[in-house]
Amino acid sequence: MTDATDGTGATDATDGTAAPGEIRVMLVDDEALMRSGLSLMLDGAAGMRVVAQAANGREAVHTLATRDDIDVVLMDIRMPVLDGIGALRMLPPSAPPVIVLTSFDTDTYVLDALRAGAAGFLLKSASPGAIVAAVAAAAEGQPLLSPEVLVSLVRLAGTEAATGGSD
Repeated sequence: MTDATDGTGATDATDGTAAPGEIRVMLVDDEALMRSGLSLMLDGAAGMRVVAQAANGREAVHTLATRDDIDVVLMDIRMPVLDGIGALRMLPPSAPPVIVLTSFDTDTYVLDALRAGAAGFLLKSASPGAIVAAVAAAAEGQPLLSPEVLVSLVRLAGTEAATGGSD
């Protein structure tokens, strides 16, 4: 895939649009190497095409406000300028589903992401198959959490039940 950049780090696919029926994905991560690796993996998966990329949440919000050809977003949490949680909070309800993909699985990040509207939460240590499955699930309106995140939520729910509430 070749990309054209607008000088901010955001890129658009220039090798054509996705084929009919393909899931069109946007990648949002401040690490160019991570975006490149995810792009290679998803473009190699049957029925998926990376159509946009952004290096921070502000670029993602701008891109999503100006394009309507994105089906699913994979977004990191910790990024400069505007982090993933802040970007999620700025997106309208009509935005495509966002899967948070991060190295950090603290309870605070998980809950903040889900409260901000994330459709899924995966760790960057997830297998390529798990990431592809999460994108496909999100495109069909199904939430998906990595097993580690699910354990964290169950533990948190148990703690809240024992203490009689949340926060």
